[in-house]
Amino acid sequence: MPDREKESPEQLKQLGRTEGAEGAERAERAERAERTGRLRRVEQSERSEQAERIGQPETDAERRRRRAQFLRDLTEARELRDRVQPRRAKVARLRHAMRMRTFRW
Repeated sequence: MPDREKESPEQLKQLGRTEGAEGAERAERAERAERTGRLRRVEQSERSEQAERIGQPETDAERRRRRAQFLRDLTEARELRDRVQPRRAKVARLRHAMRMRTFRW
């Protein structure tokens, strides 16, 4: 298969691809990479702060911040799983709705 960089715009149109769509995909990938890079830097700084404070009790604000980060990561993982396995996600939604309907207050 020829490289995509070598394909002409006419060939891309025939294949159903456009330059804009590929550019948008590249931009999205770059944005994701930048976001994960920022997260890694923040996590590293948090680890270094924690290493400095070994033996000291953590504050409520720090615990809430870590919990919020954990919940964000958990939600992101669930959304990813739902996108990758849409049938399983639909079944889970239906099962949850059934549980909610049959729950008595």
